[in-house]
Amino acid sequence: MTAELPFFGQLWRRIEATPPPEPEDSIALRVTVQLLVIVGIIATDVAVEEALNLWAIPVSVVGATWSWFRRRHRNVPVKFCIAIGMLVALAAFFNRLVGELNDTRVVLAQLLIHLQVLHSFDLPRRKDLGYSMVIGLILLGVAGTLSQTLTFGPVILAFLAIALPTLILDYRSRLGLSEFPSKSGDRDPKIRRFSNLNFKFLTVSFLAIVALGLVIFALLPRFPGYQLRSFPVSAPIDMPPGEFDGRQILNPGYVSDGEGDGEGGEGGQNRESGAGTLDEIQYYGFNTTINQNLRGNLKPEVVLRVRSQARGFFQVVAFDEYTGQGWEISRNDQTLTRKRPWWSYRFELFPKPTKAKTEEIIQSYTVISQLPNLLPSLRQPTELYFPTEEIAIDPEGTLRSPLVLREGLTYTVISTVPYRNRTQLGEAGTDYPDTIRKYYLQVPEQIREKVRQKTEEILASRQQVAQDKKPLDSPYEKALYLAQYLKQNPNYKLQEEPPFLNEDEDLVSAFLFGYENSPEGQTITGGYPDHFSTVLTIMLRSIGIPARLSAGFGPGDFNPFTGLYVIRNTDAYALTEVYFPEYGWFAFNPIPGMDLIPPSIEENQTFSALRSFWNWVAGWLPSPVTNILQTVFGAILGFLAGIIRWFLRSFSRGWIGIFTAAIALSVAGLLGWLLWDGWHNWRDRRRLAKLPPPERLYQKLLRLLGDRGYPKHPAQTPEEYANAIAPHCSIDEAEVIEEVCQSYVRWRYGQKPVNLEQLQQLVKNLERQRKRIRLRKK
Repeated sequence: MTAELPFFGQLWRRIEATPPPEPEDSIALRVTVQLLVIVGIIATDVAVEEALNLWAIPVSVVGATWSWFRRRHRNVPVKFCIAIGMLVALAAFFNRLVGELNDTRVVLAQLLIHLQVLHSFDLPRRKDLGYSMVIGLILLGVAGTLSQTLTFGPVILAFLAIALPTLILDYRSRLGLSEFPSKSGDRDPKIRRFSNLNFKFLTVSFLAIVALGLVIFALLPRFPGYQLRSFPVSAPIDMPPGEFDGRQILNPGYVSDGEGDGEGGEGGQNRESGAGTLDEIQYYGFNTTINQNLRGNLKPEVVLRVRSQARGFFQVVAFDEYTGQGWEISRNDQTLTRKRPWWSYRFELFPKPTKAKTEEIIQSYTVISQLPNLLPSLRQPTELYFPTEEIAIDPEGTLRSPLVLREGLTYTVISTVPYRNRTQLGEAGTDYPDTIRKYYLQVPEQIREKVRQKTEEILASRQQVAQDKKPLDSPYEKALYLAQYLKQNPNYKLQEEPPFLNEDEDLVSAFLFGYENSPEGQTITGGYPDHFSTVLTIMLRSIGIPARLSAGFGPGDFNPFTGLYVIRNTDAYALTEVYFPEYGWFAFNPIPGMDLIPPSIEENQTFSALRSFWNWVAGWLPSPVTNILQTVFGAILGFLAGIIRWFLRSFSRGWIGIFTAAIALSVAGLLGWLLWDGWHNWRDRRRLAKLPPPERLYQKLLRLLGDRGYPKHPAQTPEEYANAIAPHCSIDEAEVIEEVCQSYVRWRYGQKPVNLEQLQQLVKNLERQRKRIRLRKK
């Protein structure tokens, strides 16, 4: 009925007149292509750590099987159904896209998977299989941008192992080789067999590609900087209006009322006051009030994965008031609430200005295990991309979320991190603002004089012992020396289980002069790592240097394969921050076994992967071997640096220096070219000598024609090359080239014998003819 209508009748006749596509008969090629698609689908689910698309694997297998049996049919009704299905998939994509505008990678990958499933029901031609190969590769690439663990590594290796035979089978198909002998000698014109693949060659190629890839990965520089301004953020989190109280810090490690033993309350065992036991999972320092009279240890557990352009101390919270046995935020009721626009995830923050040189550092955080509602970030955050509509900021600059940080939550922070210039900070002076003096010089009266005398005694002893050294005449130098003193003084040790403090006992006094509950006949000093930071903070305050306690996470372990910092709960600690007028807060770490100055942007991360690999190798080698290798590589790098410096100095010495440097560069370039050309010719001769005679003859022909100005493009098949060069040669030469190329293809891909003597004679005649032409021209 439809065919009788003029328009539809004409359309139907055109469809009927269209010649059927030439089908791809290789089962082996179809199987390997389908495996590539399956690996791409699995890679996406592995990257997002959720089984979202596994249903697509059996459906696409059914579609590929259908395509094999229907490959010689037009399948017009199926094509219309596929088109309708693609429109439905596109509509579903736009529907999901509205909810995830900031990070569309997963949504786009799902759209691609839906299209591939529909496409798998119509794969008659080799070109259609090529589209599926590309889709599998794209899915692998998207998964690579999403993956945060090494579980993605085996998926890449599996894809490579399947891709190599797939490319070979596709190349054979392009050559039109439709039959291959099996081991029993039979021939099947329809099925290209796996048994004809050279598995030894595939294995060697696989290992070589993996090794080369790892070398390139290690040597590839990691330059800081995001090229796009669209950052990873979780899907929006809606909260009822009016429920967010920015003054609250929700730490699952603390009991709900701050009292009791944690057995019947919400959360863990941490108590806000009095002697108690530390929670084993949640760090005690992330709260409005912290109690340093708790004893115990954390069980290591990964809590964050961070992609950052620089290492650093990821600050979580800061405290201004010392309570004698801990710290609290005195101005917690002055917390400000910030709202973001409804169309964007971006919160604009306004940190205090600084005279120090700064650098923009972008950090993306993924929560692996539940954390308090405090957002870690590097110093001076200026922008926050977060899924809730509101956040809070306290007077110390702490960022607070309306909810605890749940597993899987992702957010991004942009910080303008200041550089640490010792000279500038040493000259900053002591003209502190009134607000700084009011809140950051507080010391309990009962210990003020005793701690001040101890601090001045330490500083004075340094001047007596080291009179030839620079005097400690600035707050920066005093803070640096006191931090180093606490780290190295054998009287103050890290204690596995320091005694509990009595109700009226002061932590700083007990640390410096001995715990009241020390065993009889002993005086225990020192304490937990965070106690060192508390003591340094109070010592600085006692001599008029504003300081505060800051708690956060160290950089953890850098994974060079994923580019992420893996942070555990045991990486959390507290350090001392000192205020410098017009420059802001800078950290000092007095904890033994840690860096005195926390890692920051001053460390070059360009070759971080190579540095991590070398540290791993050096850990396995004996110390003498490590020292020798470091000496050798240091000498090589020093030699290269010396040459570069000589050239730079030469260009700064006027015209004579410029000409000298130019001549040296020219001579070096000539010697380099001669060495390269000689090595290249020697390598080619060795390579040709190892090749089978037919392969050697074919390569000799290519070199001969390449010297004449007709090089073969790597993408050309031998027959395509022969056809392309024929118009530029005489008829006799074209026939010789075509015969050699066809013989090579029959030998290489069809295992057919060739008349080697005849081919050698043809190539020699071609070479002689070329020499005669040259002589005539001369």
